[in-house]
Amino acid sequence: MDEADRWRSMASAPKDGSRILVTIRPSEQGPAEVDLAYWSHGDQFGAEGWRASDSSPGQIIEYAEPELKCWMPMPSANLARLSMPSPWEGDDAQQLDGSGI
Repeated sequence: MDEADRWRSMASAPKDGSRILVTIRPSEQGPAEVDLAYWSHGDQFGAEGWRASDSSPGQIIEYAEPELKCWMPMPSANLARLSMPSPWEGDDAQQLDGSGI
């Protein structure tokens, strides 16, 4: 699937609090960017709306609807392609953590 095929209109973005990738429109502050964001239903820290995922209480980064152009779901890990190392089966525990030096 081509990357352009994964981007979707903000009208279809999930408003369930899940994190998504969003394209922020270019503005006089700079070129278009991609950020990780989620929909907040509002709380004591801010109103309902789109927030950057790295927001924290007292440091809320909110996006107005017109600032966001499109979205795509977070890529999922392909567990079949992950390569885990083999378990260590050595007999001498002194070789662990560099203690064999």
